[in-house]
Amino acid sequence: MFVSISTRCKGCGACAKISPEVFDLYGKFAIADQNKVCGNETSCIDAALNCPASAIVIDDWN
Repeated sequence: MFVSISTRCKGCGACAKISPEVFDLYGKFAIADQNKVCGNETSCIDAALNCPASAIVIDDWN
């Protein structure tokens, strides 16, 4: 799974609250630590579903 943040991000921090292992705020935008996605897929999906800006993009790479 590959997780990225689009330019729609408003920096609200919802993703970092839901999945602090993967997401963090950097300035006014969220960032995703791709190295920590493995093992945290469920919380990444929860963060994406709850993002008010729909800014979290998840690609399922097999």
